[in-house]
Amino acid sequence: MIKANRIGLISDTHGLLRPEAVEALRGSELILHAGDVGKPEILEELRKIAPTIAIRGNVDRDLWCSTLKNTELVETSAATFYLIHNIGDLDLNPAAAGINVVLFGHSHQPTQYKKDGVLYINPGSAGPRRFSLPITIARLDLSVSPWKIGLVELNSRK
Repeated sequence: MIKANRIGLISDTHGLLRPEAVEALRGSELILHAGDVGKPEILEELRKIAPTIAIRGNVDRDLWCSTLKNTELVETSAATFYLIHNIGDLDLNPAAAGINVVLFGHSHQPTQYKKDGVLYINPGSAGPRRFSLPITIARLDLSVSPWKIGLVELNSRK
């Protein structure tokens, strides 16, 4: 179990870690990356900010990615997270499994919703711009009730 209340949420970096993302994640006690990391240097840089747990996305095919799991269950002192890159691949019932938060990516579209008492979060894409979608990360504060979720749009032109 990881003792952390301030969680940084990031996905779909595709080998690009923007300085604005680094700044937005500062102060996190834990960083969760929902796949499509792209380069191992991304995780090295994130680990300089806080302990980082990442999963494999569909673009993570290189040899170094063999250390990344397709899904990950992360237990913190305040919540249990299930990380999966593509929400369409979800093959369990998070509520029945006692999961509080499902973190996913893949679509590059930031979203959050609750279903059966489980919070679903896609922090969007922090990597190269795709179409006209925003460049975003998210922050989750578990020390308050209800939990505070903040989507951070990164001011970047690329």
